[in-house]
Amino acid sequence: MIVALLAASGAHWAALQSVAWSTMLAKNLHSASLTQALVKTFDGKHPCPLCKAVAAGKAEEEKSDFTLELKKLEYPPAQGRFDLVAPTQFRLLPQSGFSTEALTHEPPVPPPRSRFA
Repeated sequence: MIVALLAASGAHWAALQSVAWSTMLAKNLHSASLTQALVKTFDGKHPCPLCKAVAAGKAEEEKSDFTLELKKLEYPPAQGRFDLVAPTQFRLLPQSGFSTEALTHEPPVPPPRSRFA
């Protein structure tokens, strides 16, 4: 359920973009200093193939959002009249296992003491 929620919210694109940035940073560190590699990775001017794929996937997903058409449910009018009729026979069943003594017991004396008091 969590995976479905993350996929529906677009977290898979964030995960792929994180992988792309990590890969780009590792490759850029081979040929430049840390600050230069960070700038080259995150400036947006040097996207890697995975960054391009993530951007294309996000754009395609936004285009393919379908519109949900809600239709109003219409019910045909009821035919005739509704009459409520009482049953011809009614029988009250006896209650079993019920005792009023279970409801009228007194609390124990003296009252129980708390363990933490």
